Order: sequence, then structure tokens, then C-alpha cells
Amino acid sequence: MAGKAVLYVFLLLIGFVLLVKGADFFVDGASGIAKKLKVSAFIIGVTVVALGTSAPEMAVTVISAVKGESGIIVGNITGSNIINIFLILGISAVICKLPVEKTTRFIDLPFLLLLSGLFVLFGATGNAFVWWEGLILILLYCAFMAYNIVLASRQSKVSLEQATAVSVMQTEECLTAEVKGWYSKLKAGYENMQSKVWFLVIITVIGLGMVVGGAELVVSSAQYIAEEVIGIPPEIVALTVVAFGTSLPELVTSVSAARKGDVGIATGNIIGSNIANILFIGGLGVLCSGAEGLYFSTEGLVSGVAALIAAALVFASCWGKSKSIGRIAGIIMLGCLAVYYCLIFLNLYGVIKLY
Repeated sequence: MAGKAVLYVFLLLIGFVLLVKGADFFVDGASGIAKKLKVSAFIIGVTVVALGTSAPEMAVTVISAVKGESGIIVGNITGSNIINIFLILGISAVICKLPVEKTTRFIDLPFLLLLSGLFVLFGATGNAFVWWEGLILILLYCAFMAYNIVLASRQSKVSLEQATAVSVMQTEECLTAEVKGWYSKLKAGYENMQSKVWFLVIITVIGLGMVVGGAELVVSSAQYIAEEVIGIPPEIVALTVVAFGTSLPELVTSVSAARKGDVGIATGNIIGSNIANILFIGGLGVLCSGAEGLYFSTEGLVSGVAALIAAALVFASCWGKSKSIGRIAGIIMLGCLAVYYCLIFLNLYGVIKLY
């Protein structure tokens, strides 16, 4: 039993590696193609990069739906949105003040807030999402993408920022001089190849394949660990381990962008990812769940409300004089994440009663 548990933990880690690196390749390829089409950095962040970094959630959702694991689907969506704001946006804001554009304050963030409430409302009604609700979510996502395409066309004359959505942390300083030289040459060769459209298409396809394979490992491993090893509901695992693992691309992309001052990518990535999670990932999960719909448990309701609060917090934090998300707001977000997970686990072990 112990040996099998270790094996599944190892497979879970391998799945996360495939998810992160697969999303990395997808983002490099897709954002490279978008830049060749002269799309602004924020639009790349809110559409291409956001959808690419949501690819792990998408793959986990489809595979979970096929296996009938509705708890993992809902927990992964709400958990990812909570982590995206409280953890990733919180860390990014602590590193660098994140100015929020006027269109984001008046359109994107109110839209995210509305969708977060709609997601809770749909799920709470009848304790399940039915097919037509999933179809509404998909249609809303198509409308959101159409809006961004129109916005991108209007910004076609705007010069591109030098920001690139990077999901690989800089590790050269940890290497020896010999390995560092080899790694630098390999990295330089990879970056040079990104000037070729055919190479961008190839790494995009390879990235998606890695994401799908990694998602299969993550779902299977998380299900076994939750039910056989720890003995906790799969939705709790989805809210914590799976949600964090599938949010790793957003974490590294946004933090890397914030460190470089590329706030268009940092903020656009999080906002776009959360919208994609609710509309595209949520809608896809509902439609793939079949006639019985997607079950929405009490745990899902609590996590959905937490995601709604997170959206409200980021919306409220950007209306000061600086029109930006500052360090204090970032610290508050990190504190909210700690409080939320403390409450979840205190409830799990019977110390308090949330549901």
C-alpha cells in the first residue's frame, strides 16, 4: 500500500511537470504567433496567454468529466480562480505595483465579478449545472473573445510592448559554468527558432499533447490519493493540490512578468484566465458531463463564494488615486488565501463547522 501511494505521488508530480512545461510550450508558440500578427501585450495576456495557461484546467476538466469526477471539476475551477487572485496576483502586486487600465476597470473586472456570481447562482440552483447553463457559459466566452478581437483590431497601431509571456524561471545562476554555457546555447537556439512560424506551430501542438497527458496523470493520481491514501473528498484535493498544480503556469508567467515590469501580461493573464476558467472550462465541463449535468456540492458553493469574494477584492483594490493594485492589496490577498485554507482544513477535521 505504501509503495503504491509513493508511486501515485510520483505520477502526480510527473503530471504537474507535463502540465507546466506543456503550457509553457503552448504559450511560447501561441503568443509568438500573436505577436507576429501585431497584437498588443495586454490582449495577448487576456486571450492567448490566458487560454494557454488555462490549458491544464481544460484538460483536467475534460478527463474528470469523462470519469464522472464532478467534484474535481468544480474544485479545480473555483480553486484555480482563488489561487490566481489571492496567491498569484497577490505575489505580483507585492513585487511590483500593477496599474489597471481604464477598460479593465470598467469592463473586464466587472465582467469577471458578474461571472463569478453567475457561476455560484447556476450551481446553487438545483445543486447542479445543466447542459443549457453550460451552453450559456460557452456562448458568453465566445462573446468575450469577440470583444477582445475587436479591441485588438483597434489597438493594431499601438506599438508592442517588449513583454514576452515567460513560464520558465531563470535558473542559470544555480548551474556550473560549463552547464550554464551549454544551457545558454540551448536556450538561445530555442529563442532563435521562435522566429519561424512553423516552429511556433509545432511547439504549440506538442505543448497541448503534454498538457493532455499530464492532466490524465494528475486526475488519476489525485483521485487515488484522495480516496485510498488520505481519505478526504476529491473536491478538497482539487481545491488544494490540483488547483495549485494547474495554476503553476499562471504563477510563473505572472510573477516573471511582474519582475520585469510587464504589468500588461501580469494582470491580463490573471483576469483572462479566471474568465476562461468560469466560461470556457466551466461550460466545457458541464457539456462533457452528459445529461445528468455537473453536480455542485456544498463544498463547491463555499469555494464559489470565496472565488466571488476574490473577484470583488481585486475589483475594489484598483479604484484608488493610482488606479493600480498596490503592495498593501497584495498582502491582503495573501492573507485572505491563508485564512481561506485554514478554514477549509479546520472544517475538514471537525474543528469548526462551515458546511
